[in-house]
Amino acid sequence: MSQRKSIRLYTHPAGGWDALAATGSALARQNTLAKGAATLMRMNQPEGFDCPGCAWPDPKHTSSFEFCENGAKAMAWEATSHRCTPEFFAAHTVSELAAWNDYDLEMVGRLTHPMAYDAATDRYRAVTWEEAFATIARHLDGLDDPNRAEFYTSGRTSNEAAFLYQLFVREFGTNNFPDCSNMCHEATSVGLPHSLGVGKGTVLLEDFDHTDCIFIFGQNPGTNSPRMMTSLRNASRRGASIVSFNPFRERALERFQAPQNPVEMVTLTSTPISGHLYQLRVGGDVAVLKGLMKVLIEDDARLRAERQIAVLDWDFIKGHTAGFDALVADLKATRWDDIERQSGLARAEIEEAARIYAKAERAIVVYGMGVTQHRHGAAAVQQLANLCLLRGNIGRVGAGLCPVRGHSNVQGDRTVGITEIPSAEFLERLGGRFGFTPPSAPGHNVVTALEAMVRGDTRVFFAMGGNIVAAIPDWEVTRAAFERLDLTVHVSTKLNRSHLVHGREALILPCLSRSEVDVQATGPQSITVEDSMSMVHASAGRNTPASEHLRSEPAIVAGLAKATLGARSVVDWQAFVDDYDLIRDAIEDVFPIFEGFNARIRVPGGFHLESTARDRIWTTPGGKANFLVYDGVGEDPTPQETDALWLTTVRSHDQYNTTLYSLSDRYRGVEGQRDVVFLNAADMEERGLAAGDRVDLVGISPDGTERAVRGFMVVPYAFPKGCCAAYYPEANPLVPLSSHDPMSFTPAYKAVPIRLVRSRVEAEAV
Repeated sequence: MSQRKSIRLYTHPAGGWDALAATGSALARQNTLAKGAATLMRMNQPEGFDCPGCAWPDPKHTSSFEFCENGAKAMAWEATSHRCTPEFFAAHTVSELAAWNDYDLEMVGRLTHPMAYDAATDRYRAVTWEEAFATIARHLDGLDDPNRAEFYTSGRTSNEAAFLYQLFVREFGTNNFPDCSNMCHEATSVGLPHSLGVGKGTVLLEDFDHTDCIFIFGQNPGTNSPRMMTSLRNASRRGASIVSFNPFRERALERFQAPQNPVEMVTLTSTPISGHLYQLRVGGDVAVLKGLMKVLIEDDARLRAERQIAVLDWDFIKGHTAGFDALVADLKATRWDDIERQSGLARAEIEEAARIYAKAERAIVVYGMGVTQHRHGAAAVQQLANLCLLRGNIGRVGAGLCPVRGHSNVQGDRTVGITEIPSAEFLERLGGRFGFTPPSAPGHNVVTALEAMVRGDTRVFFAMGGNIVAAIPDWEVTRAAFERLDLTVHVSTKLNRSHLVHGREALILPCLSRSEVDVQATGPQSITVEDSMSMVHASAGRNTPASEHLRSEPAIVAGLAKATLGARSVVDWQAFVDDYDLIRDAIEDVFPIFEGFNARIRVPGGFHLESTARDRIWTTPGGKANFLVYDGVGEDPTPQETDALWLTTVRSHDQYNTTLYSLSDRYRGVEGQRDVVFLNAADMEERGLAAGDRVDLVGISPDGTERAVRGFMVVPYAFPKGCCAAYYPEANPLVPLSSHDPMSFTPAYKAVPIRLVRSRVEAEAV
């Protein structure tokens, strides 16, 4: 489907009339205007369904009008009237479909039947559910080691489905649970426990109503979590300071026009968001954080010497923390020249920001994947925790650390057992509840799973949602590894790239969407999700399913388990499918924090899972929150080659994870295209490039392998010198599989050293 191409400066605020127009356009493209509008009124409502998009919380989950532009697009995407039927697959070979772009693939519509790949015709053909389950069972039972199978999980998977999934996989005999969190906020899950004793944030939505200051690192809320804009707008309007650090001057970080506010809409006014927006260099977050802390400590020492009010919260530091002296020694040894070089900011700018933070009685520190998707993402997260600890901004109303998770239940999946490194306590409770001995050896995350596939150790790959083939790095190597597998299986709602890069045998299993009614033996069922702030609430669809052949995710897991394990299973899988309350009872048995699970989700707004750090209870080995030292100021973003640039990958405004709602990016002025690279004017001049020129992006890697994406159009943009940006996942081939955080194994999508080579493709007018 062709779209008009252009590049033009976007001058409007985020949100506003353009957001409403985009929502209507999204409903129209999916041919679901009337149905979609009615469905939107049930999204994020009591007795309704949870938004299938981001994990930002709702005000008590009881609002009468609580959805955003991109949430509406996500709903329209799954409530579409378009259908991807067996007749469609009969008309197109897989080789033909592989040449389609990702947007056109998903625009075909909702999958309607289980499909199996037929190598003889190079087409998918319809099969029964029984045939599909028998194929999977044949492959799994034929493995000489359960660890030769990988079981991937997407963040759209509900708590109930995820719990059954991990139960089946562990009864099968492996802890191989690569999941989408490995590619986004694993740095939080791994880094924060060393600092605070928990791998989650410490704030609730209402804290934004009481904070004096919000610091935002590496997060573009207007695109990736637009409902967050309501909290930022309200904070700004009541006088809270908002300070943002981002290589881009993202439009939503500058100003926002609330579509729900009649006055702003009618008067065409908007609310300023960031009072200060600092464009740091790609990879400069740690340097900025060390600079901020250095200022706070130096100012505190000076003011106390002058017998003035201290900057640091000494009562908190002495009573609740360890490691402070080591942090101070490291910061004293850190030179300002190194901080300025690495961060791209002047010392005066960092001092200005630090004193805004010091002035605030209560501060919230927000961060996203601009921090986590680096070679040292987990350590960077720990520096954010250090910043909070210095002023006691953990465990107080209006203060705390706020990681902004991506998909709507990525945090919940981890809570109910989707992890490759399960604790002994969890395994003991799981085994005791069901009467078997779960495997204890660590399993694979995404990176180690891909490495096992490349080595040929893995034979079967099963994905509960997602589009992993598009999301992973190093495409040439990793996609070839998928094609060598014996079997690939994907539980999906729509056609995507992962279905076309497949094993020798392949299956597509169509499932219900969030907005569709799920009727089982005991009647309509609800599922639950956990948002970014650990609030758990129920979700129940009302729409008629897109096809009578769809099954719910819990039913798919149970069918898989029954076919694979048969009589040797100790679990009554059918009982769980008949009544999801029984799944929640089992979750409560295994995880005490879910006490009263079924009763509590029937209360509008749901309930909050315990956060020990929020209560200033530190479940670290020493019983204290820990200041943790980072050696240096981050990886030098200037590789040996003199013409090198540091590339960061970004999402467009019309995109959610790997899902493309169009080929445009409204806030950055890009229309109808994604093969672009955003470049500073000075870097363009040094390379003799003009707007519209086509260039190849060539990765710089010590392994000597050439990785390149070709024919990208140069787009001038206000961006730090020595840095550039391109879209995810199109730039993923440039990221080596080996380029990841050693603690969390999160791929370094946000920091890729490259050089530009003029392409043979002709330039286009911009």
